[in-house]
Amino acid sequence: MGLNSKIIFHLMGLLLLCNGFFMIMAAVVSGVYDDGATLDITLAAVVTMLVGVLAMFYTRNHKKEVKRKEGYIIVTFGWLVMSASGMLPYLFSGAIPNVTNAFFETMSGYTTTGASVVDDIEALPEGILLWRSLTHWIGGMGIIVLAIAILPLLGIGGMQLFAAEAPGPSGDKLHPRITDTAKRLWLIYFSYTVAETLLLKLAGMSFFDAVNHSLATLSTGGFSTKNASMAYWNDQPLIQYIVILFMFLAGSNFVLSYYAFKGKVQKVLMDEEFKFYSIFIFCFTIVASLVVYFQANVPMSDFHPKVLGEVESAFRHTLFQVVSVITTTGFVTADFTSWTPFLTIFFFGLFFLGGSAGSTAGGIKVMRHLLIIKNGLLEFKRTLHTNAIIPVRYNNKTVPENIVYNIIAFFVLYMLLFIIGSLVLGALGLDFESAVGGAASSLGNVGPALGTLNPLVNFNSLPALGKWWCGFLMLLGRLELFTVLILFSPYFWKRT
Repeated sequence: MGLNSKIIFHLMGLLLLCNGFFMIMAAVVSGVYDDGATLDITLAAVVTMLVGVLAMFYTRNHKKEVKRKEGYIIVTFGWLVMSASGMLPYLFSGAIPNVTNAFFETMSGYTTTGASVVDDIEALPEGILLWRSLTHWIGGMGIIVLAIAILPLLGIGGMQLFAAEAPGPSGDKLHPRITDTAKRLWLIYFSYTVAETLLLKLAGMSFFDAVNHSLATLSTGGFSTKNASMAYWNDQPLIQYIVILFMFLAGSNFVLSYYAFKGKVQKVLMDEEFKFYSIFIFCFTIVASLVVYFQANVPMSDFHPKVLGEVESAFRHTLFQVVSVITTTGFVTADFTSWTPFLTIFFFGLFFLGGSAGSTAGGIKVMRHLLIIKNGLLEFKRTLHTNAIIPVRYNNKTVPENIVYNIIAFFVLYMLLFIIGSLVLGALGLDFESAVGGAASSLGNVGPALGTLNPLVNFNSLPALGKWWCGFLMLLGRLELFTVLILFSPYFWKRT
C-alpha cells in the first residue's frame, strides 16, 4: 500500500488557504493603521492562497482517507509549509529581509516559542506585529486541529491527525466525533482570547497591544509588541496579574476548562495533573520570591518601580516568571538570570517542566513527570515483591504499560536531543551557558534562555546555522518529538 499523496497535497493547500486568510486579517489592520506594509502583506496573502488553491484543485479527486503514516507526514509538513508561507509578509515588507531570520521568527511563532531575532520590535509596522502574533495563535491550538474544526473533511481518519498533533500523552476526547472536539477546544481558546483582550483594555493597555498580548498569552507564544516585553508595564501591576491568570489557564488542560464551563468543577479539582500543576507553581513561586526578597537585592529603578512596595514586587515578578517559564509562554518582566546563581539554575530546571497535557504549553508536560516519578517509586515495591504486578495509577485509573514505556522513551529521547542540541550550539561557537540555555529553551518552546540569550536580549546574535538548528529543535519540541523523528526512520518509508 503506497502513500495517499493526493490527500497530503490537498491538505497542504487547505492549510495555505487558512494561512492566507489570516494574512488578509493582518493586511486589513495594516490598512487601518496606514503603516505602509498593507500592499506587501496583501501580496503575501494572494501568493499563499493562490498556491493553496492550485494544490487543492490538482488533487480534488483524492481518496478521503488518512492513515497513520499520512497523519505524521501531514502534521510535520503542515508545520513546515505554514512556516515557509508565513515568512512571506516579513520578506515582502522588508521588516525582516533576511530568509534565515524570517524563517526563525516564523518557526518561533508557529511553535509558540516566542524567541525573536528582531532588535527593534516597536519599529515594525502594526500589520506585521499582528501577523507575528497571529502565527503563534494559529500554532497554539494546532494548525491541524484548526483544519479539523473548520472542515469536517476529515471525518475519516481525523483521529490520526489529532493524535499526531495534540500536545501531551493523552488526547482527551470530549465528544466521540473528533470534529466536534476540535470545535469545542477552539471555541474555548477563542473565548479566552476575547476575554483577556477586554480585561487588558480595561486595565489600561491600548486596544492594539491588548489584542496582540492576548494572542500571545493564550497560545503561550510570548511575543510582545514592546522591546521590554511585559516589563514595559512594570508600573501597572493589574495588567501583569491579568496576564498571569491567562498564562495559568493556557498552561492547564483545555478539556478541564470545558468541564468547568459545564459546571463539573469537581472534575477539575480532582484532576491529578491540575492539582500538581497548581502546587508546583505555588511552591516554586514561594521559594523564588523568598530568595529575591532576601538575597537578590533588586534596586528600585524606572525598570523596577515597585509601585506596591518591595514584598509585592518580589512576589509579582517571581510569580510572573515562574508561570511564564512553566507554561513556556516566555513573557518577561525582569531578568531572572541576574537574581542569584541559585535562581538562574532554578529557572533553567523549570525549562524542562512544561505545562499540562492538552494545553498550548510546550516542554515535557507535568503529566509525564508525574507518571515517571510514580513509576520510579513503584520500582522500589517491585524490587521487594518480584512477582507482584503493581500498575501505575493516574486519576484512580490504571495506566497501560505501553503508555508508561512511551513516556520513559519520550523522556530519554528529549534529554538526548537536549544534549545533542547543546553540543551543536557549542560547536557553532556559543559559550556553555548560552548553548545549554538555547537548546533547552528551543526544545521546550520556552523563549528566553541563559547567557547571551538571556531574557533581556534576543536570539539575533546566533550564527545563521544556529538559527536553523534552533528552528528545528522548536519543531521537534512542539510536535512531541516522535511525530517529526519518525520521518527520519527508514522503516517509516518502507511500503507496507
